[in-house]
Amino acid sequence: MHRWFAALLLLSLTVPAQAADPPKSDAKPIKVTAEMRGAGQVSSGVTLPPAPTETGTREKPVPAWASPLPYPIVIADRRNNRLIEVAPDKRVVWEFPSPDLGIYRGNDDVFFSPDGKSLMVNEEDNYDIHIISYAQREITFSYGVADEKGSDPEHFNYPDDAHLLPDGKIMTADIRNCRILFIDPDTVKVVKQWGEPGTCKHDPPRYLNLPNGSTPLDNGDVLITEIPGSWISRVTRDGKLVWSAQAPHVAYPSDAYPTQDGQIIVADYSKPGRVVIFDPATKKISWEYAVAKGEGMLDHPSLALELPNGNVVLNDDRRHRVLVIDRKTKAIVWQYGVTDTPGHKPGYLFYPDGLDIDVFHDWKGALAGKH
Repeated sequence: MHRWFAALLLLSLTVPAQAADPPKSDAKPIKVTAEMRGAGQVSSGVTLPPAPTETGTREKPVPAWASPLPYPIVIADRRNNRLIEVAPDKRVVWEFPSPDLGIYRGNDDVFFSPDGKSLMVNEEDNYDIHIISYAQREITFSYGVADEKGSDPEHFNYPDDAHLLPDGKIMTADIRNCRILFIDPDTVKVVKQWGEPGTCKHDPPRYLNLPNGSTPLDNGDVLITEIPGSWISRVTRDGKLVWSAQAPHVAYPSDAYPTQDGQIIVADYSKPGRVVIFDPATKKISWEYAVAKGEGMLDHPSLALELPNGNVVLNDDRRHRVLVIDRKTKAIVWQYGVTDTPGHKPGYLFYPDGLDIDVFHDWKGALAGKH
């Protein structure tokens, strides 16, 4: 995307029509550091194969691979400022490098839309969110103002965990504003808000305390993660609290998700980090991964998901790798990235901070016989 077009796109999509009484803005620019720019605009350099169309759904996924990792994963490679999709055999099959560091930098989380045609990305320390077309590999929508933070409806203060919902709305946690926003991409307006900027306390969904996770569930409910107190709460879309529980053994909860049997899996964004699966009704832990030192130790893992085969896939952010852990043996059975070594060439990552499982595109069939 050309710089002038990207700037016009961001401007046109983040400035809504004038309201009768526009809210007073407290927006201000932030200082962009070398750490935030990371490696700059980089790519693996791989010649990418043609991407297959979407033939699978979350309910009826494409054929699985015979591997500890049954499907390719898209990784938000934060300090490489790119999205990269890696197949179970570790081939790079899809990539989206930053088209312009001024509007796309530090992608934090990435999640497929319900139809698999788009990817939803949030950028915490760039203060904006984006929709990216999977087929075209380009930004199609942006919200927020890059490198500006604020608490009015047009600004974020550390947006996290954005999702495209089945009804077309966007849901995103806005951590430091202590709120979750629901945004209509068609009107480019906030249509619902949980929490209030300046009032950070645990009383979901009326008030929220530094929410860093907002996960949509199959029935439309939302799983909210709040950092202080390690609170995980389930709330209906119309704002009714179903339950609220504190994640056991977790100091800094990051992006709670449901498991196939209705429990909760959550990463502890700490050093050493851990992954916990627990029953929210009984608060009892059914599975836990925690290694104090050595190769198996986690350093600030930010997202853990249960795979369809029962294994656990996770980002190990500060060790620059994505891991699959065998649920029974707790052994690392698959890894992408070189431990403690950042890079952007094939096989390397630089602070991978988010991922999603690609059950939509039949890369197994598309790559059959191609090596």
